[in-house]
Amino acid sequence: MAGRGILIAGPTGTGKTAIAVAISKELGKDIPFVHVSASEFYSTEIKKTEALIQTIRKAIGVRIKERREVLEGEVVGLDYNMVPNPYNPTQKIPESAMLTLATKDEKKTFTISGRLAMSFLYQGIEVGDVIVIDKETGRVARLGKSERAEKKYDIGGEDIVEVPSGSVEKEKEFTYVVTLHDLDEANARGGSFFFVLSAGREIDNEIRDAVDEKVKKWVEEGKAELVPGVLFIDETHLMDIELFTFMNRAMESEMAPIIILASNRGFAKIRGTDIVAPHGIPLDLLDRLLIITTEPYGRDEIQAIIEIRAGESGVVLEKDALEKLTELGVKNSLRYAVQLLAPAHEFAKMRNGKSVTVDDVERAAELFADVNQSSSYLKKWEEKMLPL
Repeated sequence: MAGRGILIAGPTGTGKTAIAVAISKELGKDIPFVHVSASEFYSTEIKKTEALIQTIRKAIGVRIKERREVLEGEVVGLDYNMVPNPYNPTQKIPESAMLTLATKDEKKTFTISGRLAMSFLYQGIEVGDVIVIDKETGRVARLGKSERAEKKYDIGGEDIVEVPSGSVEKEKEFTYVVTLHDLDEANARGGSFFFVLSAGREIDNEIRDAVDEKVKKWVEEGKAELVPGVLFIDETHLMDIELFTFMNRAMESEMAPIIILASNRGFAKIRGTDIVAPHGIPLDLLDRLLIITTEPYGRDEIQAIIEIRAGESGVVLEKDALEKLTELGVKNSLRYAVQLLAPAHEFAKMRNGKSVTVDDVERAAELFADVNQSSSYLKKWEEKMLPL
């Protein structure tokens, strides 16, 4: 998909952002999905082009596979050797500990350092827990409570996991996903201590090039694989000609995510120029995009959406109330009808009603104006309103 993208174009309130949210839910947890508004690129801390490239690289994942020497098993013995804290003699800290791990086939006892013992205390690890310890880094991860553990809880307990089989000491493969931006920041921190102290600092292109080369090498060696994600930019017409030009270049990169743009503009000036273009987007960028148009909802669709939203919010609507909300959605807007659900529900609760009636909806509509009513109100009291 490098060099191409998608534009979702349509009037306000036709479900453009809803489509993006639906895409994010369908992708799965390992696929990066970044949702930003075009106005977020105009930051006082870093250049707008830098903000755009960082956002693009946040949408590209790297699935890394790594084999590590670990200790894995159920904690069947844990004895701390406590000594007075040198900074507070009234408090005791572990100097070391004796740890016994068991699998279905083996049991071993280890002496662990005070630092690792302190990590056990902080995490609340106790007998009956199934844990994994990275031998090289000493990092401890609790997997859950053993199925053989004596101490179990019906409420508020942890996940019950099976006791591992095989030997306690083993080589295990771990898989985790990081983004290119995460790797950029990690390399930038390694190169400069001051990067840690400066939030939102720009990253040098040399660092990004080095990260790209490293990732390519990992992919060739089979240690990693690229996971192209999705970058969704809402209100795209707010971007200027400089950002659009930069995006053209970024989309041609080998490591580019799928870019989805959304705009509710018709023919509008491209920001930063006097050129009028469809959707306020340059024609050379539009030519790269697959354009999906969205249309206003019909009456049946508005009614179905209101029913779904009411069900998700736990609001019981009578048939007449649903018809009234549908009528308001057709006359004014779907968003206005959906927003009336909450106050109408509150009115129903005030009279101890179990469901929202048409009177509750009408009362809410009287108190809360829609855009057209608000405009009429401004014209009526225009002379009394404060001028600019």
